[in-house]
Amino acid sequence: MKENIIPHNYQISKKDRQNNNKHNSFLIWFTGLSGSGKSTIANVVEQQLYKLGIKTYTLDGDNIRKGINKDLTFDPEDRTENIRRIAEISNLIVDSGLVVLAAFVSPYKKDRENIKNIVKDVNFVEVYVNTSVEECERRDVKGLYKKARAGEIKNMTGISAPYEAPENPEIEIKTEEKTVEEAVHDIMNYIKPKLKLEQ
Repeated sequence: MKENIIPHNYQISKKDRQNNNKHNSFLIWFTGLSGSGKSTIANVVEQQLYKLGIKTYTLDGDNIRKGINKDLTFDPEDRTENIRRIAEISNLIVDSGLVVLAAFVSPYKKDRENIKNIVKDVNFVEVYVNTSVEECERRDVKGLYKKARAGEIKNMTGISAPYEAPENPEIEIKTEEKTVEEAVHDIMNYIKPKLKLEQ
């Protein structure tokens, strides 16, 4: 049956949709430990973009795992599949002409490289929300670190599972040194030129 799958060519292109929206579309990928501040920062960035009239959509770890990826566990193989599916969804949304904000722990370098391959380098902005495990544990917004220390949660990134930090992210936010407002300011300064359509 696979050989019978032939993509259909539609008349409205990504460029048409971008022109209609009056801005470029791309993916802003927020990676970092649980509790690092990814979703908080992404939320405020989206609000700023909305005020500028930029069409956006946010994908978030917990929301995705309650829907399209609810069949996946937190084992390494399923984590990879989780990120692969999100990358494919992001690619579709970027093609639709929107700016996608994605907030996911995404602990493995190879998975983040795969996202870049799926959406293409030019459409990928990696934001490393760099917060120490100690600080994330101190915040412990969802009580996950406490459960992980008690052995109730297996494969907890930063405790019983690794986090491979990005080596060359487009933006690195050290949340123990910057406020949310300062972080958003840095991100907005970086992405504003990317939003402009080529004349």
